[in-house]
Amino acid sequence: EWFTDVEFTAFAGHRFELRQANCSVSRAGVLRGLHFAQVPPGQAKYVTCVSGAVFDVVVDIRVGSPTYGRWDAVLLDTRERRSVYLAAGLAHGFVALQDDSTVMYLCSAGYDPQREHTICATDPEIGIDWPDDHPVVLSERDRNAPSLAEVRAAGLLPSWDQG
Repeated sequence: EWFTDVEFTAFAGHRFELRQANCSVSRAGVLRGLHFAQVPPGQAKYVTCVSGAVFDVVVDIRVGSPTYGRWDAVLLDTRERRSVYLAAGLAHGFVALQDDSTVMYLCSAGYDPQREHTICATDPEIGIDWPDDHPVVLSERDRNAPSLAEVRAAGLLPSWDQG
């Protein structure tokens, strides 16, 4: 059991409206992200790792937020069995630390490619201290992702009051 409505609501103070569930399998070194959905409506996520291990990162990209541009990370693995909740308006990424690392996402909105965006995971403005145990593997989309400043200049970031 990795998600219950009752426990989530008690923790977050609101229900999680599930619209889609996703599964991602990655080999060691695969770095996915940083991904976010435009708001409104945005897309909240509840994320866990059911096989292997990932270094999971959340970045506050809400313009005007006191924590704008800051990141936090948690190890998601099968030993600790942690999960991470990302409110709408936050960016998400992870690097797989083991082969066959499997991440499950519960999403509050369905996938809409027109509203999905990416930010360079190695953007020095954000400064994420990614583990370097394995050579990094990026998809073409993530490899060509714009910086946080470029995404902000394009007007794609949510404001703090929208998130």
